[in-house]
Order: sequence, then structure tokens, then C-alpha cells
Amino acid sequence: MSEIKDILLNLWTDSGFSLLGQDWRQIVMIAIACVLLYLGIVKKFEPLLLVGIAFGALLTNLPGGGMYHPELWDGIIAHTSGYGDVLLNGGLLDIMYIGVKAGVYPSLIFMGVGAMTDFGPLMANPKSLLLGSAAQLGVYMAFILAVLLGFTGNEAASIGIIGGADGPTAIFLTSKLAPHLLGAIAIAAYSYMALIPLIQPPIMRLLTTEKERKIKMEQLRPVSKAEKIVFPIVVTIFVILLLPSTAPLIGCLMLGNLFRECGVTDRLSDTAQNALMNIVTIFLSLSVGATTVADRFLAPETIKVIILGLTAFAFSTAGGLILGKIMCAATGGKINPLIGSAGVSAVPMAARVSQVEGQKANPSNFLLMHAMGPNVAGVIGSAVAAGFLLAVFG
Repeated sequence: MSEIKDILLNLWTDSGFSLLGQDWRQIVMIAIACVLLYLGIVKKFEPLLLVGIAFGALLTNLPGGGMYHPELWDGIIAHTSGYGDVLLNGGLLDIMYIGVKAGVYPSLIFMGVGAMTDFGPLMANPKSLLLGSAAQLGVYMAFILAVLLGFTGNEAASIGIIGGADGPTAIFLTSKLAPHLLGAIAIAAYSYMALIPLIQPPIMRLLTTEKERKIKMEQLRPVSKAEKIVFPIVVTIFVILLLPSTAPLIGCLMLGNLFRECGVTDRLSDTAQNALMNIVTIFLSLSVGATTVADRFLAPETIKVIILGLTAFAFSTAGGLILGKIMCAATGGKINPLIGSAGVSAVPMAARVSQVEGQKANPSNFLLMHAMGPNVAGVIGSAVAAGFLLAVFG
């Protein structure tokens, strides 16, 4: 009888239930993970990423599982240990996280994005590059505010990049500069990307007049096949020579686009858009979710990150709109300022918001293709901003 008691006692002692009461923060994080799962599954907030991030957060905060060990990564960051320790002593999520830390997953996501993106609207209206650049205002404003709130330069740079509205870019930069903030920044970035249809319209209506929102733009010129093939090659050469630190993101983005446009790699383009993108998304989301360890995530800094992320989105939207208004005045009313808000790189959601707001003011308005120019310019712009910040603080 005593042996049975000992066995049952050992089972209880070794179970996660007995460990769960040792740290209340783990219970809170399990509840947060369930809320995020609800938002991803029921409310459909960026479900392809948020469901995986939330489940990764659930796995890493269930005591006893041993799937992620932040102390191993502390050693790598401090250069007192290497990836060999992770491979020997790490859990499943530790091993997956190597792809995040090495910048592999975000870069491969960019390859898939490039394969799915038509840069034609940008080439047809090169002025869109200016709008995409102006919409990075939130990156630098959030950076300044973060520094004023006491964050280090590395942390402020990672928080600021949320304003680029590009999840993989935020993950790429944060994994290099401030990996301890990765969970909070990733959740903020993808949550606000999902909320763009709620965040942007009030700012758009505040900063533009009804007359400006009614402006109909001329049809874009056709873009030749040769232009579409040359574009990713030229952008790769120019941007990487200008900012070598952008090479992983810009290189993969433009390679994916070249697969799409060159006409002789349809199978590779299809793989990048579908199979590869889906596989990497699973690894990326689970790995990022694993970093939301209770004793690190539940901190005042997390709340600051959430607030600064929203501020960054607002300033990025405002930056694109303000330049759009300036271009509207300079061209005698030929450019609808609403397309400037699409300069944040949430493709194609931000462009659709511009279209919706334009049609509310003028039912015959069709701004989608015009807005796609600044929208895809924002993808390049966010990668360039990340490269600049990495060059300064890396």
C-alpha cells in the first residue's frame, strides 16, 4: 500500500499541476494565451500568425514541459555559450527558435511575400516610394518616445519598427537587438496589423477633407514584363549596396518577386507562396510565442510596448497622409491623399482601407491599385528602416 502511495505522490510531484501554484504569473500567461487564441480563431485577428504565437505562449508557460529555456539564450546573448548548448540541452521550441535568432524565418517569409506581391503599381507611379517612406514616420517617432521613457537604444529601435506594420521585419530586428522584448513586440505588431481597419479610418478622416477624399485618380499606365523582371534586380543591387544590413530581407523579398515575374520559375514561385510560406509561418509563430515566458513577459515594459506600438501605427498613418496632402496640393489635386495611409506595409489590408474610405466619400472612386503602390513601397521602406536601425545599433 505504501508503494502505491509513493508512486502516486511521485506522479503528483512530477506533474505540472503541482508546479503550477508555485508562480501565479504562469497562470496569468496561460489565460492570456487562451485570450489570444480566442482573438485569432473567433475574431480572426491575423490568425495565421496569432494562433501559432498564442499556442507557443501556452506551451512555454505550462510548467514541467521544458520546451523553452530562456537561460540558454541569455548565455548566447552574453556570448558565454553557443548554439551547441541549445542543441544539446534545449527543448523543441529552443531548437525552433534558432531560426528566429539567425534571421532565417523572417527572411523566408519575405521571400513568400515577394512571390505574392505585384510591384507593378509602384513602378507605374514611382512617386509612391515617397509615400511609403513618409509612412515610416511612426518608426522614428516611437523610437524617440521609447528613449524618453527609459528604453535603451536597442530596445527603442525594436519598439519603433512596429510602426512599419510589418511583422516579419519587427521579428527580424527585435531578435537581433532586443530578443527579451520579442514576444511583446510580435504580439503588438500583429494585433495592430489586424486592427488597421479600426485604427486608420478615424485618422484618415481627421487629416483629410471630404473634397480631398472624393478625388478620382487617373488610371495607372501598363507596366511591361521587362520592367517587372529588371525591378527586383535593380532594387536588390541599389538597396543592399546602400545598406548592407538589409541584405537578408531585401534579398529574399526581391528573389521571391523575381520568381514570380521572370516566367521560368513558376514552380518555385508557387512553392514560395504556399508550401514554404506555410511551413515557415508555423515555425516562426511557435518560436515567437515561446519567448513570452511569464516572469519576463509580465512586466511594466510590456504595457509600454503595447502603447508605443499603437502610437507608432498612428504616426505612420499620419505621415503618409500628410505627404499625400502635400503631393495633392503640388499636383493640383491629381493625387488623393488617402493613398498615403497605405504606405504602412500591411499588404494588402492598408490599401483596402484606402479604397473603402475613398468609396465612402465618392462611390465611383476606385483607389485600390493606386494605394497598392505606397503599400508595397512600405514593405521596402520598413525593411530599409530596419536595416538602418540595425546598422546603427547592431
